[in-house]
Amino acid sequence: MEKKATRYGYSEALLEMGAVDQNIVVLDADLSRSTSTELFMKKFPERFFNLGVAEQNLMGVAGGLSLMGKIPFATTYSIFASGRAWEQLRTTVCYSNLNVKIGGSHAGVMTGPDGASHQALEEITLTRVLPNLTVFVPCDYIEAKKATLAAAKIKGPVYIRLGREAIPIITTADTVFEPGRGIVMRPGTDLTIIACGVMVNEALQAAVALQERGISARVVNLHTLKPLDETLIEKCARETGAIVTAEEHEIYGGLGGAISEAIVKSWPVPVEMVGVKDQFGESGQPEELLRHFNLKDTDIVAAAEKVLARKNKKQGI
Repeated sequence: MEKKATRYGYSEALLEMGAVDQNIVVLDADLSRSTSTELFMKKFPERFFNLGVAEQNLMGVAGGLSLMGKIPFATTYSIFASGRAWEQLRTTVCYSNLNVKIGGSHAGVMTGPDGASHQALEEITLTRVLPNLTVFVPCDYIEAKKATLAAAKIKGPVYIRLGREAIPIITTADTVFEPGRGIVMRPGTDLTIIACGVMVNEALQAAVALQERGISARVVNLHTLKPLDETLIEKCARETGAIVTAEEHEIYGGLGGAISEAIVKSWPVPVEMVGVKDQFGESGQPEELLRHFNLKDTDIVAAAEKVLARKNKKQGI
């Protein structure tokens, strides 16, 4: 299976848009090689701005450019975009509903050897709580490119969660990407696995393993964390009666929290969450860290068996 990092889908979309729209501008915080925005810098140097290690200023300048009619893509590591510059993202960008797009690169434990200081495991929580902000978590390189192209067409702030490591490409050019709408990647009737980012591939592998045990698992790629596709979530809860969430992120306030908030209002069913459980990241190789934090397909299988036991108990089976 071909692999490519989602950050490259982002940078290639910027090149594509930059060639046809003079209003596309890119800002970076002295990390253009790592975030891959150096590709845009080399092609369109007059529309690229390196703000240095000053992420709060990055957000402010992006906001100012948006008021001049530009479509700025402010890019840095996700921990700095959502953490260090959170107040500016909140008050300058989101409160004023400015047309700023944020590329948060190197998210999750798959950032690897950089360790806890650079592994953003909290930014879904930090971003989805902000009014006016759309939050994308693409599952592969192709979807990251589509999310970036879609972000430019949305009037208002958008956050795109991107990764450093090459991951399997599991969608195609024909896979429909619609902001705010999840994608059913695999049908199933016994439970639903709802995943985002790199965990969508792990969920698909888990579904295959469950099928071998006679368990039919539906897999949903929830690439948009805000606005949330509550219609699809409720449909899955009603039709399968149990949900497992899978995210390369803290379970508190992340995908698992969002799904639980949605179904408790409409159709409560048992939920098990696969994610980082109240821990900071650690330094290590990406695959090693996925195993260490129990973020592999085998962990999803274990969660599925647990949630099915709860479902059966609820139904008196």
